Amino acid sequence: QVQLVESGGGLVQAGGSLRLSCAASGGTFRTYTIGWFRQGPGKEREFVAAINWWSGGSKVYADSVEGRFTISRDKSKNTVYLQMNSLKPEDTAVYYCAADTSLANLRGDSVGYWGQGTQVTVSS
Repeated sequence: QVQLVESGGGLVQAGGSLRLSCAASGGTFRTYTIGWFRQGPGKEREFVAAINWWSGGSKVYADSVEGRFTISRDKSKNTVYLQMNSLKPEDTAVYYCAADTSLANLRGDSVGYWGQGTQVTVSS
């Protein structure tokens, strides 16, 4: 059983930055693809970014965040990060960390593991 715990959300002005953390434990998460999703007010949950934990590569980003957000992982801390720069009000959402055995599964209809979410609010 994989456990994911997010942190780092908060309130920031447009143009500012935040770094989200996802601490992973349990199961075989080190062989998984770890990703970030978000759900804004009145919107469906959407994919943001993903990374292959083992290699630290195979990074994928949604078009809406490409060039502004960076996903990374620290093996020594069992943590995946989402560095968010040049934040916009439309980035306001609850951000969720998720894990599954592959990118395809992560972006499928039934993701293996989810964190509880962390709120990010960007004021204009």
